[in-house]
Amino acid sequence: MARAGQALWAFIQTHWPGRTLSVVCGAGNNGGDGYVLARLAADAGIAVQVIGASPVKSLSGDAAAAAQAWLAAGGEIDAEHAPLTGQLIVDGLLGSGLHGPVSGDWADLIARINASGRPVLAIDVPSGLNADSGQVEGVAVRAAVTLTFIARKCGLVMGQAAEHVGQLVFEDLGVPAVVTDSQPPQGHWMASGPQLSARHAAVHKGQLGHVLVVGGEVGMAGAAQLAAWAALRAGSGLVSVATRPEHAAALSAACPELMVQGVSSAAELAVLLERAEVVCLGPGLGQGAWGHELFQWLCREQGVGERPLVLDADGLNLLAETEPEFASSHTHRVLTPHVGEAARLLAVSTDDIMADRIAAARAIAKRYHAVCVLKGRGTVIAEGNKQVWVCDRGAPAMATAGMGDALTGLIGSLIGQTSAPPFEAAAAGVWLHAVAGEQVGQGRRQITVRELIDGVPRVMHEVTT
Repeated sequence: MARAGQALWAFIQTHWPGRTLSVVCGAGNNGGDGYVLARLAADAGIAVQVIGASPVKSLSGDAAAAAQAWLAAGGEIDAEHAPLTGQLIVDGLLGSGLHGPVSGDWADLIARINASGRPVLAIDVPSGLNADSGQVEGVAVRAAVTLTFIARKCGLVMGQAAEHVGQLVFEDLGVPAVVTDSQPPQGHWMASGPQLSARHAAVHKGQLGHVLVVGGEVGMAGAAQLAAWAALRAGSGLVSVATRPEHAAALSAACPELMVQGVSSAAELAVLLERAEVVCLGPGLGQGAWGHELFQWLCREQGVGERPLVLDADGLNLLAETEPEFASSHTHRVLTPHVGEAARLLAVSTDDIMADRIAAARAIAKRYHAVCVLKGRGTVIAEGNKQVWVCDRGAPAMATAGMGDALTGLIGSLIGQTSAPPFEAAAAGVWLHAVAGEQVGQGRRQITVRELIDGVPRVMHEVTT
């Protein structure tokens, strides 16, 4: 607690020097951190208001000791209804121990903090934000900065967190890794990107994977093209597309690097499948008779065999309709659902998915014997009971059509050209996709998926050793 208070005070001195403070303290350790900060700031001559949302007599342990030290130093504690007077508000109300919606006087206090118009520094977690899911429990503080301690909480980079966390700063407070590793979190932040090996001088296209993209129902040819183009730009040696015959000529003309084959029935996939090493199924596939036939043939009859399979879009919707034994019949599979598709895969509501995205990704991975990439703010990559990764990268400018198609092609490409296990390739693809979006979208309201795809090679170059 003393270290947390010191870290908070050091941050304020650097970023808001000389500001008067309103420190809002709750009953737990976050409140104790606030009392320590208040004493340090007051000792330095800063005017400090402390609002105690819980009576001092109700506190225990270190928090009680910190409050008593504040009082012993001559500090005062205002009631929770007192006006906020500080130029900077420090939120030490609830922290990471929140369980259930915030209500009553504390909800009113959070509303007043948000309405103050002053910057807010949140201690560890903005009050009212679920530290595991990133969902708002009734009402939550909107912070300018969140200084989080000891462990990186996945809820700070998922769900609604982006609207409440502000700038996210991590401080381990000098706690040894052996301590935090003994109590592993639900998931781990992807603190860094993949390390890609440089290509040797004699490499040829046959060594870099052959990806087959299957999709492109009438009116949806663009989705298949985007997935295929992403695979090419990510470095695949060969990329084929199986699509509706009506689209074949146009796709070939638009992108002559692709090998495009029009297929009217599943039987025509056989020759393409023989050459392919990775299959991406679903972009623009549709759920009509044509899409059903291709899906059934690839996944159930002759099928993809032991080839890795990346399923997206209508490939996932069709998978959700299958019987469990069919759904779990393939073991080299990556599923890339958004929240709506995830809800269909688990036969639950989207609210159920958002309430615990990590648990949802784990459940999908377990049910379908696959790697699950649950897309969205804080994309989750899960594989059964193994380690879960959460990607905190990306940008709002990526909210446009086709981004999922690009991710599908990128993951398929990485599986084919690196021979990495599906989990590692999926995690690498998510990170590269997100960082490319950040770089291309810097300072922009919106980017197109083609711009993102064209930015992927630069990001790959930055992580190549």
